[in-house]
Amino acid sequence: MSRNILVTGGGTGIGRAIAEHFAAQGDAVLVTGRRAEPLAEMAAPHDNVRAVVCDHTDPAALTRLLAELPGSIDVLVNNAGGNTDFDADTATDLASYARDFRANLDANLVSAALTTKALKDRLSPDGTVVQIGSIAADQGSGSYGAAKAGLASWNLSLAAELGARGITANVVSAGYIADTEFFRDHLSAERRSTLIAATATGRVGTPADIVGTVAFLASPAARHLTGQVLNVNGGAHMTR
Repeated sequence: MSRNILVTGGGTGIGRAIAEHFAAQGDAVLVTGRRAEPLAEMAAPHDNVRAVVCDHTDPAALTRLLAELPGSIDVLVNNAGGNTDFDADTATDLASYARDFRANLDANLVSAALTTKALKDRLSPDGTVVQIGSIAADQGSGSYGAAKAGLASWNLSLAAELGARGITANVVSAGYIADTEFFRDHLSAERRSTLIAATATGRVGTPADIVGTVAFLASPAARHLTGQVLNVNGGAHMTR
């Protein structure tokens, strides 16, 4: 049976790969993001994919988005975000620090919380919410890491809130994933080698690695799995 899927930040990278997976399964997929061009490019080859421009940090934009959505959403993937420090200027005064810190919180935590709040009544019974987190939540990366740690913490209360309706809520915490726009052009060859060396598997992660985990969480096999952080990082951060 076809499901209704919403993937935020679905125009590029991990979000695009997730959206393409669900589209290939025959699901009805809506991809959102702030940039119209990559969204349109992603949706163009698919009859079952629609693209809508939406800034998920903006309550008014989310309210407008509701008119574009079906009456129920089976799978919500809160993927929109990224380390906004890569786009910041070099100002170091206190006001600039506050601005830049809040930018990461808005992009990675507030956006997910607002989106889920806006869609809460449309989430289907036995549905799925997936947050795309980051290894930075456990290893530290300034305000970006703090935002992703907050995302994982907030997801705990979300899972408890939605559980009575059979809706699961989990975090997929990604390590270094190649073939995305995350690092812009700031990742040096030396830093890339360091990130690979930190893994136990000795390779970069790919969007397909994240897709597989998200697909599992949205499957019948994961109906009793909620309130968890699933680390997909090749062993760069291990747990017990």
